[in-house]
Amino acid sequence: MVTIYSTTWCGFCKMAKEYFKAKNVEFEEFNIETDADRQKEMIDKSGQMGVPVIDINGTIIVGFDRPQIDAALRSSE
Repeated sequence: MVTIYSTTWCGFCKMAKEYFKAKNVEFEEFNIETDADRQKEMIDKSGQMGVPVIDINGTIIVGFDRPQIDAALRSSE
């Protein structure tokens, strides 16, 4: 299960979503600008206010870090 917490104005969020689509990885997206509950959930998980925050089966990645994303995807197969 892949979840991405993002905003509409975040370039790295867009890059992360495009990366998942290119790799045929299904993901659920939450826009924290409009969903205060998901914003709190993101902060609770990551301790961060910045986006994107990506949750890959419980592995939390802050920012668009391809090596970390790839490693988390591999370990969840």
